Amino acid sequence: MRAPLRWLAEYVDLAPGATGADVAASLVSVGLEEEDLHGGDIRGPLVAGRVLSFEEQVHKNGKPIRYCLVDVGQHGQRATDGTPQEIVCGATNFAVDDLVVVVLPGATLPGGVNIAARKTYGRMSNGMICAEDELGLGHDHSGIIVLRDYLGDEATDGVQPGDDAIALLGLGEEVVEVNVTPDRGYCFSMRGLAREYWHSQGSPVGGFRDPAAVSAPANTDDGYAVRLADAAPIDGVLGCDRFVTRVVRGVDSTRPSPSWMQRRLTQMGMRPISLAVDVTNYVMLVVGQPLHAYDLATLTGSIEVRRARPGETLCTLDDVERTLHAEDLLITDGGKVPLGIAGVMGGATSEVTAATTDVLVEAAHFDTTTVARSSRRHGLSTEASKRFERGVDPELAPAAAQLVVDLLVAHGGGTADTAVTDIDETRPREGYRLDVTLPSRLVGVDYSPDRVTEILRQLGCSVTGDAQVVDVVPPSWRPDLVDGPDYAEEVARIDGYEHIPSVNPSPSNGRGLTHGQRVRRIVANALVAQGLVEVLTYPFMSAELADAFGLTSDDERRAAVRVANPLSDEAPLVRTSVLATLVESLRRNVSRGQRDVGLFEIGLVALPGDVTGHGAPVPGVHARPDDRTIEQIVAAVPPQPRHAAALIVGDADLAGWWGSGRAVEWSDPVAAVRAVASALAVEVVVESADHAPWHPGRCARVNLVDGTFVGYAGELHPRVCASLSLPPRSCALEIDVDALTEASEPTTRYAPFSTFPSAFADVALVVDGRVAAAQVERALRSGAGDWLEDVALFDVYAGDQVGEGRTSLAYRLTFRAPDRTLTTEEVSAFREAAVAAAAVAVGAVQRR
Repeated sequence: MRAPLRWLAEYVDLAPGATGADVAASLVSVGLEEEDLHGGDIRGPLVAGRVLSFEEQVHKNGKPIRYCLVDVGQHGQRATDGTPQEIVCGATNFAVDDLVVVVLPGATLPGGVNIAARKTYGRMSNGMICAEDELGLGHDHSGIIVLRDYLGDEATDGVQPGDDAIALLGLGEEVVEVNVTPDRGYCFSMRGLAREYWHSQGSPVGGFRDPAAVSAPANTDDGYAVRLADAAPIDGVLGCDRFVTRVVRGVDSTRPSPSWMQRRLTQMGMRPISLAVDVTNYVMLVVGQPLHAYDLATLTGSIEVRRARPGETLCTLDDVERTLHAEDLLITDGGKVPLGIAGVMGGATSEVTAATTDVLVEAAHFDTTTVARSSRRHGLSTEASKRFERGVDPELAPAAAQLVVDLLVAHGGGTADTAVTDIDETRPREGYRLDVTLPSRLVGVDYSPDRVTEILRQLGCSVTGDAQVVDVVPPSWRPDLVDGPDYAEEVARIDGYEHIPSVNPSPSNGRGLTHGQRVRRIVANALVAQGLVEVLTYPFMSAELADAFGLTSDDERRAAVRVANPLSDEAPLVRTSVLATLVESLRRNVSRGQRDVGLFEIGLVALPGDVTGHGAPVPGVHARPDDRTIEQIVAAVPPQPRHAAALIVGDADLAGWWGSGRAVEWSDPVAAVRAVASALAVEVVVESADHAPWHPGRCARVNLVDGTFVGYAGELHPRVCASLSLPPRSCALEIDVDALTEASEPTTRYAPFSTFPSAFADVALVVDGRVAAAQVERALRSGAGDWLEDVALFDVYAGDQVGEGRTSLAYRLTFRAPDRTLTTEEVSAFREAAVAAAAVAVGAVQRR
């Protein structure tokens, strides 16, 4: 929002000698953000020029260039004789005899751009014909400024070549531009900025003059018929709760807007268009109330405000045919023909033209959510929508309409009807019981109760009561003030942020990392020690990935949560496997020439199981949801365990002068899982498995000793590698970090180390070929006793000596006592107990 200093001074007393920088600093002191300073920084000759002739050529790059001869009066290179100047211009939106804005050599434009005569496109250019963005008037660079189109006939009547364009365009006056935050919508007006500057100066009595303090007539029975018929309010809030109309008849729409108004609109970055449009824009800039003017002759006699119906369309003022949504709030002619999207943009059918004589003025109050959704849905961010999205004063509409009527009568020659329509369904503002000591307790500054109530009244609040707790009702333009912290913030803001002391916080001793955090760090460090690199990917995957992984129809990883508004339509599902999102990272690295790559990630997955019937309620934000609603929301959230996954390709051991390398194989990810378990002091058991997307013969299932599932590791199936464009023999692992967290101890204590020698016992057991070695190992451990130190498989045999379908597994058992050397008899007893346990558990028979 911009604020020319002279215009601002009409509504608030500026400090003597205040510059644009001073005013900007004052506004910053009350919480606004300075965006820029405009005007007053153009130096040298900036003049009106008349195009006498031009020669247009199309250059090799396809760009048309005009070599112009421009009359700039007595400001040319030979200033005494008024010689026309040759100027090269890349715009084509002007014609011979047009008045344009010319900056001549020796001038300085905004940003410190110095202008000099220079050769361009093969010819000397003595200056430049300016576009509005080059002068800081706006952001349009589609063409240069043609003064008659830009300012209108009245403003340019009598302008001669060589006249000062700085004064003509109001560029000599400083203009402050501030960024308006979402909670300060009232600052999208001169009224709001003047009030904030007034607060920055201590809110002196009589220092602020409210431009909306005008007398507006009340509703009459014979006003223009208006019906508010919102049948589907969003979250119970009516889309429109106030609608004011006024009629001005006999307006001469061909009259130009007064030059002072056009100049002010130009300073605000808006282009003058016509009397009716300029007046509504001007009043909006003054008080912050968006308005709209209709050609009364195009209406049938009534207005109805309703939600859009299925299949409705509207051609908006930007000549775009738009398909309307059921949530769009419409202004309609008699409930039938849409006239505009409420609070966003009007339609082309009822706009004011040069032939318009009778004007219907609309000033309404629309719901912020309704306008915001329509604006984003249609990609229309307008001056009106920016204000309604942030909240417009609902009591402002009658005064704003009156200001428009007064200006149309004064400058358009019209006559205002005595009939007035003012449909008011606004809700009373809710008060708040405020403890006047709360600002001091929250901010840390000792505000007296009198100072708190004084500031609240300066803000426009109604304050009643004189005890410690007072009743506060916020002003109509501050819908953001709803609770104690809001009022405490306002007290601190108006009293001055500089009064808040800077106190260094005293850090607490802290409680360190949680057990889960320590486990995640240990897992990451262990995988890094295995030569892997950690990455972070987006947790979203495509629906086709389940088929590429070869998942069965009943695999729980197929049931994924679908995101309502995904970042990418190609990845609309929340991942059910960390491997699913690592694939793209691996492909990207391989495609860039990395042959030997090992990547891992630790992150959450979502495993909703049967996703049907898990819809969560969407409560409003006006109040805390009840306990039942919270329970439903929590119940709808799917389980989200934390997994670690890795993908490894290329050589595990690199080749070099020392010899050939070794390609990655299925045992490498298994070894990485074992390393993770060892780092956490957790024992795991590995057994053969068949689980997609791994190769059936090269896949290992990892369990805890008690059988709790941990994960899978091994080589990916060849078909999976081919479908995902991964290198052949790619290997992978995915483990459940939460399972490892639960199995690990928060504090690991090392067992006392025995200094006595270990004792070994070898045993060969014959089992059914379908029995996994891990099952046999588990059985041996269960029966060998407390002094068993290790079990290692060192030989596997299948052949005629053990029988068809049978396998011989040879294990070495290591025993060690903490207090003595074990005897041979003791070791033999332990060995026999272990063999007996294996016989019971898996039917093992000792091989002789």
